[in-house]
Amino acid sequence: MNIMLVSVTERTREIGLRKAVGARNKDIMNQFLIESVTLTLFGGIIGFIGGISFSLATSVILSKVLSINWAFSIPFGAVVLAFGVATIIGLVFGIYPARKASRLNPIEALRHE
Repeated sequence: MNIMLVSVTERTREIGLRKAVGARNKDIMNQFLIESVTLTLFGGIIGFIGGISFSLATSVILSKVLSINWAFSIPFGAVVLAFGVATIIGLVFGIYPARKASRLNPIEALRHE
């Protein structure tokens, strides 16, 4: 949410310009919600790759060094849950900044420095 709030603050003039040329509140809100969900999905992908890497490394180390038979597997349900949670977090924490951006007065937004 903090990153999205900073994004809205930094792009206030852009939002004002878009609203001045005819963008509706819904258009601005959709833009920021899509950005928020995209950002969290990329974070989910990075976390997923990191989790798989850590799990695979742990499996190899336990098998080779300690001679413990530790199977490596990736349950499909865990993958779906991880990306579902990332998407929901993106929506939940993107709604407030998106609403804030969509409710800006175009004249005040264009004056913003």
